[in-house]
Amino acid sequence: MESVVNISKNPSSDFYTVPDLKFDIDKLRFDLDKILKKKKFNSLGIKNFAAIPLNKIPGDKSSTEGHNVRGTYWTIPDETGKEAMRDKPIEESKYTELLPEFKGTYFEEIFNILKKNFKLGRVRILLKEARSTLSWHRDPEPRLHIPIITNLGCRMVIEDVSKHMPADGTVTITNNTKYHNFFNGGEQNRIHLVACVLENPFN
Repeated sequence: MESVVNISKNPSSDFYTVPDLKFDIDKLRFDLDKILKKKKFNSLGIKNFAAIPLNKIPGDKSSTEGHNVRGTYWTIPDETGKEAMRDKPIEESKYTELLPEFKGTYFEEIFNILKKNFKLGRVRILLKEARSTLSWHRDPEPRLHIPIITNLGCRMVIEDVSKHMPADGTVTITNNTKYHNFFNGGEQNRIHLVACVLENPFN
């Protein structure tokens, strides 16, 4: 697992399962429980969405606070069909330092392996509450997902394609530069480890 994995360019699907890279879901859940005893999800006051940052800009405490936890996206908010930009731009490439509360955990091991294989921006633990959905939107870059807690009612929709990502240690890169959303139709919260991927394999 320490070796660099081979990433396909121009994958045929907007859901790309990374070959030869898989993590121990039991270890991940065990250390998530430890983290949640010390850290709370930051909701930014946004309904049904919350995050815990894993990394920061060195020397910049504010890089893990407020709207730096969320970041720019584009959406089509109403019947006019006009696209609108939301939130603030993020200097993703500057997020290089793991937060101290994750040192010595399985999250640190995963973070280091991912850094060897991908050019990363922010890495976050994202919560999607039960029976809720995100907006229809697009992001500046793809996202890497490692589901930790999920259910069959959790699905990501990219344009016209819907897919469930199981919590089995698999790593999936999703083409978030296309319009998409995520809905949790189950009755338990969904938690994914999600990283911004700065080199787009879909181009």
